[in-house]
Amino acid sequence: MAVRLLLALMVFVFCLAEVSSDLKIDTGALHGGQLVVRAGNRRLMQDIDCGGLCNQRCSLHSRPNVCTRACGTCCVRCKCVPPGTSGNREVCGTCYTDMTSHGNKTKCP
Repeated sequence: MAVRLLLALMVFVFCLAEVSSDLKIDTGALHGGQLVVRAGNRRLMQDIDCGGLCNQRCSLHSRPNVCTRACGTCCVRCKCVPPGTSGNREVCGTCYTDMTSHGNKTKCP
């Protein structure tokens, strides 16, 4: 009886590990110094170059390092960076526009 219970538990843990590994989001893949975000189904989701897009977005900002860090966080969470160096935040939807910092200010540049 104990052997059957142990075997059933091992099969359950194995199945759980397989299911959870399929749903992971690979947000830390580093390719050539660029942060690339991919979703679980890599064939249907485009790769987003967060590092390059955020560097371009924050190139004219008065505090480019702070801007790039905040932009990187928003890019990983929302999988989008608006075009241009400022404005156009609505292009990325409510995920990007509604994210706030601890001071209740808009987080995403």
